[in-house]
Amino acid sequence: MLGLLQRSRTRARQERAGFTMYSAAVEAARDTWFYQPPPDGLGVADTLDGRFDLISLHAFLVIRQLRRQPGPGAAIAQAVFDAMFSDMDRNLREMGVGDLGVSKRVRSMWEAFHGRASVYEAGLDAAEQGGDDTALAEALARNIWRGGAAPAGSAAALARLCRRQAAALAAQDLIGGAAAFAPARDAAAV
Repeated sequence: MLGLLQRSRTRARQERAGFTMYSAAVEAARDTWFYQPPPDGLGVADTLDGRFDLISLHAFLVIRQLRRQPGPGAAIAQAVFDAMFSDMDRNLREMGVGDLGVSKRVRSMWEAFHGRASVYEAGLDAAEQGGDDTALAEALARNIWRGGAAPAGSAAALARLCRRQAAALAAQDLIGGAAAFAPARDAAAV
């Protein structure tokens, strides 16, 4: 009985940590600088899709770093993912999407997140292993601007931001349940 109670408490702590870090990712993705047109920002569309893409990017950065942590890192990474898609479900319902529609849209978002996470992971890994940000910038341009032309320099700035936010997260104790992101403009600066 005691073991069951301890597992239940551990899971509750992991869920709280996951929700807290997901909330930090959402807050970072809401930085108005992303949505302002250049030269004052990156020109990301301030739409449901644009916001989803930036939330996904920031959540990916947290999840990626958590998966690299020993101990409960993978479980907390799953809690971040769960918090994200629980929030997506709730938001779609609040927007008036019916049960069947929510289910289909959340599945589509889930698939989009995994696809993006794979290409972002490969691009970040290449950049961190001494390469440049080209692959990451191309993946970001394709996904964040949804196949449209990214404003000049925006994809490269977002790639710099990803690299720097990933490095900042690597220096934090994410297992403790908190993630801090630098202001977007500062993280993307040349």
